[in-house]
Formats: sequence, structure tokens, C-alpha cells
Amino acid sequence: MRIILLDDVPKVGRRGEVREVSKGYARNYLIPKKLALSATAGNLKNLGQIKTQQDAKAGRIKSVAEALRDQIEALAYEVRRQASEEGKLFGSVTSQDIVEFLEQHTIKVERRRVGLDEPIKTLGETVVPLRLHQDVVAQLKVNVARE
Repeated sequence: MRIILLDDVPKVGRRGEVREVSKGYARNYLIPKKLALSATAGNLKNLGQIKTQQDAKAGRIKSVAEALRDQIEALAYEVRRQASEEGKLFGSVTSQDIVEFLEQHTIKVERRRVGLDEPIKTLGETVVPLRLHQDVVAQLKVNVARE
């Protein structure tokens, strides 16, 4: 089935491209999630207009993500935890802790967007990346101190 992509889809294509995909994938996933349109004669004729609308929408989303990045980078998360003499924490600082800190500052970020490979288990300062958009990554400073 031929489709017009309305957004970038990994392993399929970029926004505005006309691609051939299986019917089930198009009908059950891409079209209901508004990631694609079926490539009918009318839609192909209006492809330029569809591209400009999608580019404008993507630009607005990116600008919101950049504003959010500026808010996040202005913050510093300082947490106090019990630690051993060697500087290892008895607990850890997880991505959920970071999400809760951001929610206290009225910033809504999904936990899966926090680029913390494994929980922080040592004292000191760590920079945690937050992927807000495909092109926008915020850096949050997390300082873990002894309680």
C-alpha cells in the first residue's frame, strides 16, 4: 500500500516521502496514529500543502521543546542521600526521582525521555541528558550529597 508520511518513522522514511508499506502496517498503525495518509490521487495532488502544514507543526513542537530545554537547564537537582565512607549510596537516584523533581517545578517529562542508563549510586555531580525532541536534548545537573 502506498502512503504519504506525515512524520518521521524509523526504518520507513522521513516526513513528506511517499513509501510502499504492507497494508496491515498502514491500516493498523501508521494511519490511526496519524503518522501517514494513504497515497490517493487527491492526497498526492495536495502533497505540497500537506508538507507545509506538517513542517509548521514540527516547527512549533520543536520550539516548545527548546523552551522546555531552557527551563530545565536553568534548574539544578540537589538530593541528599545516605552514603558509605567510600561515597557509595545506600540507595540510588533513579530516573523516576528526576521526573518527580521536574514535576515539582511544573515541567512534565516522561520517564522514558530521561537518558539515565543506570541509577546514580555515587556522591557528586552528574549531568543527565533528557531527550525532549529528536533534535533537542536538555542537560540537567544532578548533585548527590551526603545526608
